[in-house]
Amino acid sequence: MYRIFFKRAIDIFASLFFIFLFCWLYLIVAILVRVKLGSPILFKQDRPGLNRKIFKMYKFRTMTDKKDKDGNLLPDSDRLTKFGKFLRSTSLDEIPEFFNILKGDMSLIGPRPLLVKYLDYYTADENKRHNVRPGISGWAQVNGRNFLSWEEKFKFDIEYVNNLSFLLDLKIVILTIKKVIKREDISDFKEENREIDFDKYREMRGKWKKKFY
Repeated sequence: MYRIFFKRAIDIFASLFFIFLFCWLYLIVAILVRVKLGSPILFKQDRPGLNRKIFKMYKFRTMTDKKDKDGNLLPDSDRLTKFGKFLRSTSLDEIPEFFNILKGDMSLIGPRPLLVKYLDYYTADENKRHNVRPGISGWAQVNGRNFLSWEEKFKFDIEYVNNLSFLLDLKIVILTIKKVIKREDISDFKEENREIDFDKYREMRGKWKKKFY
């Protein structure tokens, strides 16, 4: 009952409440992003959601558009500014996703939406993460976030899908708030410590079959 009806109702109420309560914060961050990083203010990217349906995920941009002499974008680490790092470390770049929740693309809690290009690389078990709406935070994020291996992240994602309940969601919300306040499990944003893309990781390990499930 919670999975089918009440979870979505809570998402709608919570997203409306957050957007209304923190409309001033959206305005301040938007102005600062425009002044410090330029336009567009929002970063939009296709991500797979419930049942692998593709949607546009919104975030505040955290990087500049700096390019090399040949007109190619510089590496992420060179375009990520101090202000951008602050937005990421405080998760302020994520707050536009509450509009995704309101639209029904996402949920407060669920597996984080990954890149579309990863879809061909999941095992049948890993693909279960798409049996629920993706979330702003999830079971993997409160159990290590950027310091988990890909296998560990998927293990927590599937564990969440199989045990989804109001109490588990409430636990994740409380743990998420604690981690945001303490700024725990945050990457140092250095290029050498950047996690390898999942598609490349799976190809390197030879553990994939190009197949839709």
